Amino acid sequence: MTSITTHQPTSAWSEKEKNIFRFFFLFFVIQALPLSVDLFKVVFGFNWLHISYGDIFDLTRLSPKFIPGNDSLINWIIIAALAAIGAVVWGRSAYKDQDYDNLYYWLRVIVRYRLAIGIIGYGFIKLFPLQAPFPSISNLNTSYGDFTDWKIFSMSLGIVPNYESFLGAIEVIAGLLLFFRKTATIGALIIVVFTGNVFISNLAYSGGEYVYSIYLISFALFVLHFDALRIYNLISLERPTEPNKFKPSFAGSQQTTRLVIKSLVIFFFVFLYGFKTYSGYRHDPYQFPRTLGLAHASGIYNVSEFKINNKELPYSDTDRVRWQDVVFEKWATISIRSNRPVIIDSVNYEQVIKKDEDRDYELAGSAGRHYYSYTADTVNHRLSLENKNNHYKGETLELKYTRPDTSTIILSGTDQHKDSVYVVLNKIDKKYPLSMGRRRVLKL
Repeated sequence: MTSITTHQPTSAWSEKEKNIFRFFFLFFVIQALPLSVDLFKVVFGFNWLHISYGDIFDLTRLSPKFIPGNDSLINWIIIAALAAIGAVVWGRSAYKDQDYDNLYYWLRVIVRYRLAIGIIGYGFIKLFPLQAPFPSISNLNTSYGDFTDWKIFSMSLGIVPNYESFLGAIEVIAGLLLFFRKTATIGALIIVVFTGNVFISNLAYSGGEYVYSIYLISFALFVLHFDALRIYNLISLERPTEPNKFKPSFAGSQQTTRLVIKSLVIFFFVFLYGFKTYSGYRHDPYQFPRTLGLAHASGIYNVSEFKINNKELPYSDTDRVRWQDVVFEKWATISIRSNRPVIIDSVNYEQVIKKDEDRDYELAGSAGRHYYSYTADTVNHRLSLENKNNHYKGETLELKYTRPDTSTIILSGTDQHKDSVYVVLNKIDKKYPLSMGRRRVLKL
């Protein structure tokens, strides 16, 4: 540990305070390290020479995980056990008598930087509204009751991109404040309030980020603790309060080394990540597929005629076979609404996915439609559809298409059961007030 000198004598620590500090020192150091089962997959899973914003986000998101799968508080129990054992061993070793003011300073530096990186990771994907995009055409034509609570929350944020950007700006600013010792307490206070709200939202809407929210809040509370009593005395009790006089002083090359490391961290996680995220927002948002769909086909279509094995089925709200309507997205996704049940793909934690076939935000948390990615052979006028829901892997449809006019698409071929289908789709000229804005007049 690099030594530092201060302008204030080392304060006296009681044995009880030392014991408590040893535990929390080890606990937060372990929490700050990327000791995850996903570490090697993340670090060696991308090209460092052509790094993307998703790669950097994955780095900011790494936290200790000893059990594969989603974040779990069981990992915290393991970390607490390791910290407790380590604290006991430390207290009985030759290293028990240390400069605890010095150790406390360095622990606070580690926690500040880890917290800053974590909050900025989420800040930029909100600042450039990527995390909660504007709802797709399929989402806009799905019944409210067919969505999970978390999908409703996400779409409610997605329809107000300026507000989402505001939230992201708050996170980025709070993260920047944490990089500087004099403003760290302000940044931590912002995060406690902001991320506390995120934590409550995850509980209220069955989100999958509540463990990581607690992770960030615990770090923020530790940073805030440094000045909490002084703030309480000054503001709540209106008593004269002496400021903290601890000031690190680095000797020789230590100051240069500190500035170089700090500059590299800020450059990588602020300037580079911010630039990459903005570029991704303009050219490759991660929630929806990038591959373009059939030209001039996007929109919702009424199924005016439907035949299965040459037998025509009349429109029905209860028929599990007959299609009710079909949506062509701007990207290569088709969604079909019918009375056929949907097993919900309920992924509700943040993932920046690169491959189109794995991008499932449009169908996650929705039970109203079946979603298919497709490839279009525009020469032979063929569409190859594959169900995107992980619960229906291997479900494919092979269809030929014709377009007798700009508002009609006729599909014919075989469905997932190898039955022949014939479908006539008529485009609905539907207006969406959400996309038009509040100041535009909707003519009925």
